[in-house]
Parts: sequence; C-alpha cells; structure tokens
Amino acid sequence: MATGKIVQVIGAVVDVEFPQDAVPRVYDALEVQNGNEKLVLEVQQQLGGGIVRTIAMTVCVAVWM
Repeated sequence: MATGKIVQVIGAVVDVEFPQDAVPRVYDALEVQNGNEKLVLEVQQQLGGGIVRTIAMTVCVAVWM
C-alpha cells in the first residue's frame, strides 16, 4: 500500500501526490485518516508526475490540509 501526500484541495476535489511507481488507477478508492475521522476519495484522473485528481466521497473539511 502506497502513501500519498495531499497537495491541493478545491472544494470536494483533492489532488494527491504518490511515488511514480505507486500511482493509483482511475476509480481506485483512497482513504485519508485524520484522528478518528476517515475521508474516502475516488481517483478520477491521473495528472502525471505522480499526481492524481480525486473527488471526496464524504464531507471534506479544511482541517484535512
């Protein structure tokens, strides 16, 4: 399982950077853990450079940054 880094949040759209050899596929689900809360993201697009564009499937709050 690869670990990514959130690089941008615009509303429910979240860009996440991964190592080049571990980029998730389109429609993969990603989980972001913040304390006791979990955010589920779905990959919508591979932007290149190891970055994927996702959409939040649960409520996305600024505290995730």
